[in-house]
Amino acid sequence: MGAAQPGRLPITMRHDLRHPSDIPIAYPVGALAAASTDHLRNISQGGLCFNSRRDITPGSSIHVQIPIAEPVFEADGVVVWCRPANADFEVGVRFDGADADYGVRRVEQVCHIEHYRRETFRSEGRVLTGEEAALEWIETNAASFPP
Repeated sequence: MGAAQPGRLPITMRHDLRHPSDIPIAYPVGALAAASTDHLRNISQGGLCFNSRRDITPGSSIHVQIPIAEPVFEADGVVVWCRPANADFEVGVRFDGADADYGVRRVEQVCHIEHYRRETFRSEGRVLTGEEAALEWIETNAASFPP
């Protein structure tokens, strides 16, 4: 475990499998803040990382919304780290509450399917609906998707 800096939470080793993503994310920080929209970098059972145009103080409460499927995935969390990345910031969030587990699993799969849909278009020029992409992705990848 790394040493904590003043105003920062300690750095912990990561034990969760990261799931790459290029999916939009909305995140109001604080009770009355308007939601900002940026892009998810990866998601795991313990939390997520996203790109942000603003610096967010570690320890801040955050409400995450990932609007890629209905119902929209929503979870409360805590910002555990925030570091500069090029002209933006990378933000690490730890989820609060056991009720986020099911939703996280669903978002992981939907992120993989959406990524597959975009990559198929980019590499093959095939335009797939969300349902077509889901069927193809499930057929080829569901068995190897970690439990």
